[in-house]
Amino acid sequence: MTADGGGLVLVVEHEEAVAELQRRYLARAGYDVRIEADPARAAAEAARLRPDVVVLDLSAAALPADLYRRVAEAAGAAPVVAVTAEPGARGLGEHRVARPFSPRVLVATVAEALRRGAPGAPPGELRAGPVVLDPRARTVLVGERGVALTATEFDLLEFLMGNAGRVFTREQLLDAAWGPGAGAGSRTVDVHIAQLRAKLGEGSPIRTVRGVGYVLDA
Repeated sequence: MTADGGGLVLVVEHEEAVAELQRRYLARAGYDVRIEADPARAAAEAARLRPDVVVLDLSAAALPADLYRRVAEAAGAAPVVAVTAEPGARGLGEHRVARPFSPRVLVATVAEALRRGAPGAPPGELRAGPVVLDPRARTVLVGERGVALTATEFDLLEFLMGNAGRVFTREQLLDAAWGPGAGAGSRTVDVHIAQLRAKLGEGSPIRTVRGVGYVLDA
């Protein structure tokens, strides 16, 4: 893991523009990102860098059939997130992103892959105090009370819980929950944060960092 706790991500992506998009979003989420454009070098780079997670693009033409296996073996205990146009393909592990993909889905998948690799971490489940979020079922509990959230509120809370302890500006949260170029203003973030706090009640772990933005306390 890096000093700030984000972790080192090796992105194997042959398209420069796509690789840069992944790098930008993962960096905003606090990860240290290294790019490898040549799939033939992916296994060697995974062995050399010892990343915390590998994002492996499998959509390029004429890739070796055993590329995923070789990269997974070279990565050791690090999970491999497969980016593929065939999400139902066999032998690609449990962490997958279907192409074309949303950058925030990629970031959430990377965060989940790291959590599931942590000792004692419940599969796919995020916790912050009394708040429990299940990304797969898209449910939120505060204690034993179920909380009904809109799709955007859920995405925003999932992003914050997946990056607990990190301070984000309103602009970063806009990109994460609404996507780049969504046209929403920073006031939109304030409104949704207020709605989230109201729904979570006294157990809300979301804290305002004056002059900066918001952070979710683990």
